[in-house]
Amino acid sequence: MMNIRLAAVAVCATLAACAQQPTIQAGGAAPAHSELRPQPKVVAAKPAPRKPPLPAQDLTEEILFKLMLAEIAVQRGQVQVAVSAFLELARETRDPRISQRATEVAWNARLISPALEAAGLWLQADPESTQARQVIATLLVSQAQLTEAQPHIEKWIAADPANVGQSFLQLSSLLGRHKDKTAVVKLMQKLAQPYPDVAEVHLAVAQAAFEAGESAIALDEVRVVLKLRPDWELAALFHAQMLQRRSNAEAMQYLAEYLKNHPGARDARLNYARLLVNEKKFSEARSQFEVLLAEVPQNADVTMAVALLAIQAKDYDAAETQFRHLLDNDYKDPDAVRFYLGQINEERERYGEALKWFGAIGPGEHFINSRARYAGVLALQGRLAEARNYLQQTSAQDSQQRVRLVQAEAQLLRDAREYQEAFNLLGETLAKQPDAPDLLYDHAMAAEKVNRIDVLEANLRQLMKIQPANAHAYNALGYTLADRNERLPEAHTLIETALKLAPEDPFIMDSMGWVLYRLGRHQEGLDYLQRAFALRPDAEIAAHLGEVLWNQGQREQAQKIWSEMLKEHPKNEALQNTIKRFIP
Repeated sequence: MMNIRLAAVAVCATLAACAQQPTIQAGGAAPAHSELRPQPKVVAAKPAPRKPPLPAQDLTEEILFKLMLAEIAVQRGQVQVAVSAFLELARETRDPRISQRATEVAWNARLISPALEAAGLWLQADPESTQARQVIATLLVSQAQLTEAQPHIEKWIAADPANVGQSFLQLSSLLGRHKDKTAVVKLMQKLAQPYPDVAEVHLAVAQAAFEAGESAIALDEVRVVLKLRPDWELAALFHAQMLQRRSNAEAMQYLAEYLKNHPGARDARLNYARLLVNEKKFSEARSQFEVLLAEVPQNADVTMAVALLAIQAKDYDAAETQFRHLLDNDYKDPDAVRFYLGQINEERERYGEALKWFGAIGPGEHFINSRARYAGVLALQGRLAEARNYLQQTSAQDSQQRVRLVQAEAQLLRDAREYQEAFNLLGETLAKQPDAPDLLYDHAMAAEKVNRIDVLEANLRQLMKIQPANAHAYNALGYTLADRNERLPEAHTLIETALKLAPEDPFIMDSMGWVLYRLGRHQEGLDYLQRAFALRPDAEIAAHLGEVLWNQGQREQAQKIWSEMLKEHPKNEALQNTIKRFIP
């Protein structure tokens, strides 16, 4: 009997703690699909200190013994036995503490029906328990029983009038995972009616409407939010996110106006800057990042953004200053910074400095790329043999790294116009790894330079078998045929397949424009080439676009495009050859 009494003491302590420290989470984390959704930790709110009504029944030794057995079953992982025992005791005693414990055990075991029954018994035993009502509401929502959940949610919110806004943010998180988004909107609108002046309530409705595709409702609600709380940055960001669904331009215009009135809104400025980058407005984006950098000079991510945009603007002094600042302040990825410093110095033809930075990069994500760039700098100095030997002596950790080193060596040979040697090198390596996708593709491209179209086609056909969704394999074969003015219908079909696999790829758009031009569909071809050049002002795309414009009678425009691109890419063979054909 002594052992039973000792166990009973432990059970009593458990009951007392259970009554004071609720542990059941009602809702869980916010869904990942809405990055602007407020994500409070959704835990049932602690009620005001009060004693729950207890039944007029002593905790007899029999009851304590049953409780002990139920707890032992929990410890042994026999949750079905434990839940059944706790439920039996809850029905027998009508003690809210036992009902709560039954709910917790069933909840943790994901036994929804028993959890609902236990929570119902809990609420019957303690009708004022906000936590019990929250749990019931959460369980009902998880079972898609929104109608049944509504009265419990209404009472849950009304029970804490001082924290209605927080309750709605919790509710937004809870309902965010429900599949019937339209039903969620209707429920949220009903629940919101008693609280017209609470900004968080309108934001919760706006979020529900946004996720249901009800853009008009969402915009109306978020405008109400911003009238109630004009300085609430989270609401402004959500408004911008909704506008971005229509167009980046609208979102940028809105954020620009918001920042005029709220210049200290850092998250809004950060999102505005990112949108500017997406729209390739690099100079304006850099200005925004520099404002942020002045406010938070130790923010490494903002410093990195300013440095990268300075590279984009070819302001290498500013870029180098920021990168060195990152290194001085123990940036999380120092090798990435060293790699960029190497690139900057390579661009400025400071080859000794470039070699220093590339050589300082150790094993890791940037190792092979840094070794390839190191060799490339040696080759730029006329030290091709030394560059090749450097790559051959570099230790690879696996076969994939070895392939990348061979690819880098082959690129050095192509840059030096040693096309046959590049073809042979890639062929020898491919013979050892005949199904390596990257080698198949690179060997095919090398084959084109030595006029081995049979090898090019065989490699690309093999690559299509290995990777049926490889858009570049279809595009490369289709473009090669189109450029040679051979098998044009087949070339068009291949490029069409590539475009379906990668519809926004500017190089595939270029191929489509080129094959349409070869097929005599000049205006269609011009449309594709103009779109491709707008997305990616590349030298070879410029060569094709200029040729089509020239033959369409737009010679002045063609010359302008060629001239501008030749300044940026004076050594591009395709561009040079095209210009020579039309302007000897």
